[in-house]
Amino acid sequence: MPLSDIRIILVRPTHDGNIGACARAMKTMGLSALWLVAPQTRVGEPAYAMAAHADDLLHQAVTVPDLETALADCRYVVGTSARPRRIEWPALDPREAARQLVERGCDGPVALLFGQERTGLTNEELDRCQAVVSIPANPDYPSLNLAAAVQILAYEIRQSALEGEKHDEEGGDARTHSTREDMQRFYEHLERVMIETRFLDPAKPRFLMRRLTRLFNRAQPDENELNILRGILTSVERLRRP
Repeated sequence: MPLSDIRIILVRPTHDGNIGACARAMKTMGLSALWLVAPQTRVGEPAYAMAAHADDLLHQAVTVPDLETALADCRYVVGTSARPRRIEWPALDPREAARQLVERGCDGPVALLFGQERTGLTNEELDRCQAVVSIPANPDYPSLNLAAAVQILAYEIRQSALEGEKHDEEGGDARTHSTREDMQRFYEHLERVMIETRFLDPAKPRFLMRRLTRLFNRAQPDENELNILRGILTSVERLRRP
C-alpha cells in the first residue's frame, strides 16, 4: 500500500501528549510519516507515554520550522478544518480525501495537515492546500481531540488503500502532478505579471490572489500544464520589455 509517502503534518502543536497519541493513531493504520511544523512543545515523556508502542514514529518524526519546508516536494495537500471560511476551499468528505491521498501518494509525497489544537489551521496555511476535509461530527458538539481526528482520517486512508489493493485497477492516471514548490513559483510569477500589467494593485490586493490560488488548486494542473501557464506569463513579460 502506498502509505509511506502520506505525511501527517501537525502544525504548531502545543501538547506533547497529543503528539504521542497521534503517533499511536497513525501506527495502528499503517502510517509512518509524522511531521511537526514549529511545535510549541518538545517531544518528552508524556508523548512517549501516549504513543504506547509507536515510539519509532516519534524517533523518526521530522521537525521543520515552517510549513513551506514541509510541503516543498508534496504533490497534493489536504487541510483539515471544522469552520466555514469567507472564501471557500474545495471541500472533501473523509472518504474522498483519503481516496485522493492514496491515489496521489503513488506519484510521490502528499500531505494531510492538522492545525494547532485550539485554533486549527489559519487561512494562510489553508492557502497551501488543494482541498479541505471536514469530519461530519455532531453539530451540537463538533469538537474533536487532535488525535481522534487523526485516527478517523488515518482509518479512512487505510480503508482506501485496502480497497485499492482489492480492485488492483489497471492503468490509472498518467499525469505527473506538480509539487507544492512548483505551484508556489507559479503563484509568485502570476502575481508579478499581474502587478506589471496593472491588473493587480499591490496597495489594494483585496482577495484576488487568494481567489486565484483556490482556482488553480481546484484545477490541480500537472507539470506540463503548469509549464504552459508559466510560458504564457513569460510571453506577456517579453511583450512589455522595451
